[in-house]
Amino acid sequence: MSYDTIIKSGRWFDGSGAPSEIRHLGLRDGRVATVSAVPLDESGVPTVVDAEGKWVLPGMIDIHTHYDIEVLRGPGLDESVRHGVTTVLLGSCSLSTVHVDATQAGDLFGRVEAIPRNHVIDALTEAKTWTSAQDYVAALEALPLGPNLAALLGHSDIRTAIMGLDRATRKDVRSTAAELAAMRARLIEALDAGFVGMSAQQLMFDKLDGDTCRSRTLPSTYAKARERRSLNAILRERRRVLQAGPDITSPRSIAAMTLSTLGLFRKPLKTTLLSAADIKASPFLVYILGPIARLMNRLGGDFRWQHLPVPFEVYADGIDLVIFEEFGSGAAALHLADEIERNALLQDEAYRRRFRKDYDAKFGLRVWHRDFFDAEIVACPDSEVIGKTFGQVGAERGGLHPVDAFLDLVVAHGTKLRWRTTISNHRPEYLEKLGADPGVQLGFSDAGAHLRNMAFYNFGLRFLRRVHRAEQQGRPFLSLEHAVHRLTGELADWYRLDAGHLREGDRADILVLDPRHLDESLDAYAESPVPQYGNLPRMVNRNEDAVTAVFIGGERVVDRGVPTDILGVQRTGRFLRADRR
Repeated sequence: MSYDTIIKSGRWFDGSGAPSEIRHLGLRDGRVATVSAVPLDESGVPTVVDAEGKWVLPGMIDIHTHYDIEVLRGPGLDESVRHGVTTVLLGSCSLSTVHVDATQAGDLFGRVEAIPRNHVIDALTEAKTWTSAQDYVAALEALPLGPNLAALLGHSDIRTAIMGLDRATRKDVRSTAAELAAMRARLIEALDAGFVGMSAQQLMFDKLDGDTCRSRTLPSTYAKARERRSLNAILRERRRVLQAGPDITSPRSIAAMTLSTLGLFRKPLKTTLLSAADIKASPFLVYILGPIARLMNRLGGDFRWQHLPVPFEVYADGIDLVIFEEFGSGAAALHLADEIERNALLQDEAYRRRFRKDYDAKFGLRVWHRDFFDAEIVACPDSEVIGKTFGQVGAERGGLHPVDAFLDLVVAHGTKLRWRTTISNHRPEYLEKLGADPGVQLGFSDAGAHLRNMAFYNFGLRFLRRVHRAEQQGRPFLSLEHAVHRLTGELADWYRLDAGHLREGDRADILVLDPRHLDESLDAYAESPVPQYGNLPRMVNRNEDAVTAVFIGGERVVDRGVPTDILGVQRTGRFLRADRR
């Protein structure tokens, strides 16, 4: 037998959680033709990869991205692929570009996902030829895709397209029977086209950009129970997925979205919620997330939390960071797009009193810990403050309140002031518990969004490092085989996608990994310009030694950590339709 590629002598993981073995893989026509315990005949084989001492595993799946805009102009999505991700899901957090026009997409994505609004509008204006979900899939498949794509239909997308952005974001407006029927029709059409489900949102600090409805929350947050139940009924009947984000400040919202998974004389609703995290501001939550998922599934539901399996470290330029949206004074500053107007507000003493009050309020569920003593300055024209926290700066400046120290520096230096903090997942023992919990899915990278705020493109590698080190230290919390399964086959099976496995006949989407280089360099900070967004410097990860090779559809798209010339030029990935294996 002849092959296009042979990967020999590697430790092979099939993605099912079964024991790993030293095996030789022969690839042909984009699939795994042979998995052999004995060496394969290399005669005439154009590509042979010696994987001795390395791991050979299915390409990883990223279940939560916002690549909806970037993929239109940069279909290689190399920032994820170079870290071993071969399948990504679009359409998270109620946002997709299937039905909205370019300006509406700019308003939806610009502020919530920190993707420059003008680039969103330009990309959609240039690329959008589709008017339906089926046309959208065809448009994606016409691109030279790097990774495979799967998609959720955004609730805010269809609500905006049918009701108009203004009506869709008014508290006193309910969708009419005709409008709801139109939303249902578009959801059914998307599921028929192979979408894995729908994404919805109730989080109240996701705000709109633009001028028309600026600072209103996403359209999905205005949907009443009748509308949500009607759309969920379609997902329930079709056994497709609801991805949703409850309002973290509202126990009622969390309970309603969690309980929606239960059938009660009908089919359960496959539900995945944002998110399972060890939050500094609400440390008790980590103790109840696992039990909630187990209870829902024991009662007949099909429920998963989404979880980022690494510390949730964020960076900010000045005050431009989504966490400020969760309280009134922070949202008031971000509402002002004009720098002069914003600086005038930040210097106003009445505003500062309001900000200090919000900062000092310690009760209630929230995302940000609001502790400027836990926020380190990493860049600033005033070099004396670099390496210090805002709390320390305030103490050195005559005992200034940390809020005043922060606002003074923002007014003085604007976005040239860069700082960082860790919001959640800071305690290793709870990262391990969440990483092993069957009620938790690994993902939530937000890849493609928050370009200046976070870099979790290599979350899978960092998770495997944690598992590998625990095993080496004699305190395993998860086997390597199970860890690989959690990043690959477990997700593919739950979302019902043709991905995540590496057996004979499976797609040749493969990561060859050198475990010797799963080291601290995975955490290193780096920046890389994004051509699709005017060369805006994106926060990225760089470790070119860990990833020996990545194959998608049998084609080598990454060689020793660096994308090959064909990535994003020659089509290697495809649109994966749910239930089509």
